[in-house]
Formats: sequence, C-alpha cells, structure tokens
Amino acid sequence: MRNAFAAEVTAMAAEDSKLVLLSGDIGNRLFDKLKGSCPDQFMNCGIAEANMMSVAAGMALSGLHPIVYTITPFTTTRCLEQIRVGVAYHNAPVVIVGTGSGLSYASLGPTHHSLEDFAIFRAIPNIRVLTPYDAPSLRTVLREAVGSGVPTYIRIGKKGEKDLVPQENAVGIGKTAVVRDGSDICILSVGTIGPEAIAAADALREDHGISAEVVLVNTVKPLDHALISSLSERFRALLTVEEHSTNGGFGEYVSAHLAQKDIHAPIVCLGTRDEFMHTVGSQNYAREYFHIDAGSIVTAAKDCLSRAAD
Repeated sequence: MRNAFAAEVTAMAAEDSKLVLLSGDIGNRLFDKLKGSCPDQFMNCGIAEANMMSVAAGMALSGLHPIVYTITPFTTTRCLEQIRVGVAYHNAPVVIVGTGSGLSYASLGPTHHSLEDFAIFRAIPNIRVLTPYDAPSLRTVLREAVGSGVPTYIRIGKKGEKDLVPQENAVGIGKTAVVRDGSDICILSVGTIGPEAIAAADALREDHGISAEVVLVNTVKPLDHALISSLSERFRALLTVEEHSTNGGFGEYVSAHLAQKDIHAPIVCLGTRDEFMHTVGSQNYAREYFHIDAGSIVTAAKDCLSRAAD
C-alpha cells in the first residue's frame, strides 16, 4: 500500500500545486519521483513529528493541502496534542497518513504497534478516520480526503497487501464493498484484515455450510448507522474484526449503536486484547496471537450463530 500511496501522491502533486507531502524522515527513496518532478512539494521534517504536525496545520490554514506521512505510532500518539489542538480544534484540513498500521510492524514490538488510534480519534471532534483495505481503496479515499477540506486520518498497511477489489470498483469514503455474499452471518472487516475475513468466509461455507457475507469497511468514523441497522435486520448475527484493540474500536462503536437503538442483534467483536504483546514475530503470528486470524474468525462466527439459535 505504501508504494501505491507514493505513486498516487506523486500524480496528485502534478495536478495540484498546493499539495505538499511532509515526511517524518521515512520513505525518502519511496518519494524520489515526487522530489524529482515536484521538488517544492516534498518536505522531510526529520524525527520531529510534533513540529511536523504543527507545520502541516499552519500550511492548511494558509490554503495549502498538506499530507503528513510516517509510521503510524509516530504520526498519531507521538504528536497527539498537536493533532488535537493544531489540526482538530482549528478544523485545519490536514490529511494524516499512518503507514505500517495495526500489527504490520509486529516484529519490532509494541513501540511500533498501533492498536489505539481508532479509540483516540473517535474521541476527538472534527477528525474523520479512514481504513482503506487495499491499494485501490487507498487511492480512492486519498483523493477524496485531500479534496474534501476535512481533517482526516488514514491508516494504511505496509507492503505486500493483496488487492481485494479492482480499481474500477473501489468505493469512496463512507461506503463499503461486499466481497462475499451470504445470508447467515455478516462479517464486517475493517482495513487490511480483509484477507483473513475472506478466508474465514470461504472456510465457513466449504467446511461448515455457513453462509457468511463479508463487508469491507473503509470508514470507522463517522459510522454508517443506517448500514449497521440494515445488516442487523438481514442477518442472524454480526461479527466485526479489526487490527485494533477491542477497547474503543470499530466493534465497540457498532455495539454502542445497536444498544442505543435497542436492536437486539447477536454480535461478536474481534480485535486485540487489552494487553501489550511482549513477544515478537510476523504479522501473521501476531494475528494468531490475538485471535484475529481466519481460523479464529471461523470459531467466533460458529459460536455467535450457536448463541443466536438458543
């Protein structure tokens, strides 16, 4: 996804002289084409993320179109005050991009995990939270975010993610993509965990005779309340899965909506536990550790449907 991001930003910069990419001393070679074609529209701000965010806020309030880019924890929690006060409070149209989100950097330990960002930004006014699930989704929502004039946080993966939807079918902000049709249970998959949800749906159908629909979600905030209500009426149960803590995550957001609307729909919310992961390993290992891999989704879906039948 980061290669797709670099290519799309380079194309957008050629179209928009006000677009500026600010990087936190990362991806310098990744942006060689941008620096070559639009040298005045790239700034390496060094390992000074808080300052970078304040610079971006000032640029946005001056009429420029800044995009801030670095590894997710360093463009979120490290400069949270600057985001809250400089960007959100002033409603400054900064697009904040966190690369290597969730457990992408599982091998580097908890300092590089980002499992709290949904919860943080859900509580801060004015900021929209986007979770593209593949490169085509990223290209689409990035362009919409920059053109919208709304403060936006976009959480992306690292590299090697599979395209789940063709570019011509990529949906924009606030929309979802159905990649598996079903009738028993709906799996709402947030961001780059999509391949695990799809694999789980296929296994449920082939091995257990369970018809699972998979809905790819690219927008955590604002929540599509009408969609959630509609899905709760269509399916016997709902299951959410995200590479984020269950505390303050998308699943909790969905559950709160159901409770507030007095909708009694069986739901299971899968995400990371309320603990730090003190072991290191691949992203796949980390997903298994936190029980958000395909096999764990299958088990949770079966359990949820069993409860719904009682």
